[in-house]
Amino acid sequence: MKRKLQSIFDTRQKMKSDSFEIYYYSDTRFPNVEKHAHSFYEIYLFEEGKVSLEIEDKKYEMKTGDVIIVPLKIFHRAVSEDTVTVYRRFVVWISESNVADLMRRSESYGYIFKKAEEEKEYIYHLDTLSHNSIKNKLIGILEELHTERFGKEEQLKNLMRDFLLSLNRFAYHENEKTMINERISVYQTITDYISTHLEDDLSLDALSEYFYLNKYYIAHLVQENTGLSLHQYITKKRLSACCEAVRDGQLIGDVCAQYGFQNYSGFYRAFKKEYGMSPSAYIEKYSYRPKE
Repeated sequence: MKRKLQSIFDTRQKMKSDSFEIYYYSDTRFPNVEKHAHSFYEIYLFEEGKVSLEIEDKKYEMKTGDVIIVPLKIFHRAVSEDTVTVYRRFVVWISESNVADLMRRSESYGYIFKKAEEEKEYIYHLDTLSHNSIKNKLIGILEELHTERFGKEEQLKNLMRDFLLSLNRFAYHENEKTMINERISVYQTITDYISTHLEDDLSLDALSEYFYLNKYYIAHLVQENTGLSLHQYITKKRLSACCEAVRDGQLIGDVCAQYGFQNYSGFYRAFKKEYGMSPSAYIEKYSYRPKE
């Protein structure tokens, strides 16, 4: 980083600009400040150091590539007890009016701010490629600030929009991946439970009560991952368990009750629909017979 692009840290917590301000700090002796809140948005890209960030009542240990979004009126502070390790970071301040203007242009600019305000999601960790990309965009803004080129003000607006859109895009896709992974995990937990409780009540209401999940969410998860309704999925699992038990020599009348079928006639209809033959025909065809 060019020395001319670095800023000298001070404890000022008010913006001079009515749009945005950007700083790059590199300190070895960082003066800890009291918890404070802003009337503007703050974006913080951590580069290096032994620093923790306190946001409201939580404390986060910083790692290279962490991005922190601090919305309006949220108390926070950085804390460093290390006076040897260099503490490097980018800090961007954006006025409330600037964010409002950008969001009128497109809601895409406000995703990270809404997530922070509504869901208290303040921190994202950039992978190496994304980290370098975002850092280079910030360096580009700093370099433009230190020039007197034609169209400087308009170019700064373009560069800031590009930075914010890229950051919002990264955050959106990271959250989408997390949500997908969470849905997969929940789906696997539910289907594992079904596989080991085929004899129990597996109605939507029973599963909803057991897992403390909305029953329509459970139905959607199963449909999304199997292409089957919950009832169809459970019926297939129960029939499969019955078939395996019959092949092992158990009586059909015993296994259909054992695996959750309320009566034989319902079991018979489901079995014939699934396998194209009656249970007795299946037994004749597939049951184990010892060699003579």
